[in-house]
Amino acid sequence: MNPQNPGLILASSSPFRKMLLERLMVPFETCNPDIDESAHDNETPIELVERLAIEKAQVIASSRTKALVIGSDQVALHGTEIVGKPHTHQRAVEQLRMASGKTIDLYTGLALINTETLQVQSEVISFRVHYKKLSEEVIEAYLRKEQPYQCAGSLRSEGLGIALLEKFEGDDPNALIGLPLIRLVAMLEKENFRLFA
Repeated sequence: MNPQNPGLILASSSPFRKMLLERLMVPFETCNPDIDESAHDNETPIELVERLAIEKAQVIASSRTKALVIGSDQVALHGTEIVGKPHTHQRAVEQLRMASGKTIDLYTGLALINTETLQVQSEVISFRVHYKKLSEEVIEAYLRKEQPYQCAGSLRSEGLGIALLEKFEGDDPNALIGLPLIRLVAMLEKENFRLFA
């Protein structure tokens, strides 16, 4: 651990975000922010994910010192409809039928809070996913194999779900999984966090 760096905390219980942050090869801890993630009246999906990313980081930052706290939240949109986690097989089938041959937009809110200065950096990163035309047979076979019932849109792109997709559009493929590392690195650098020391 670089003694010049403050502690790094990921305000998330997501194993996928933890896996992504491990790619930066720096020590960090994870904490579950346990907040109400309901949308406010008239709140756009973009406003929602930015607010939730900040709130997640703030909840953990409020009880910590000398730390940088990362918050992140993601929403998937089919047109204007938010596509959440399916939780059940039948709902996952419906989501993949709806996505077949279409495009899904993902918006990931990212926040970084310095507990010493109370400086908040936040941004929303967009990413677009193009689905192949999916047959009923492919949908059923995929769901039986991967069981992505805790993944927004019923898809794990870092697993077999990649076979359902035609192409991606976006600056950071990590945004697809829920933690845009390119933007996070830029935020950490603004806080003089040293990745290569």
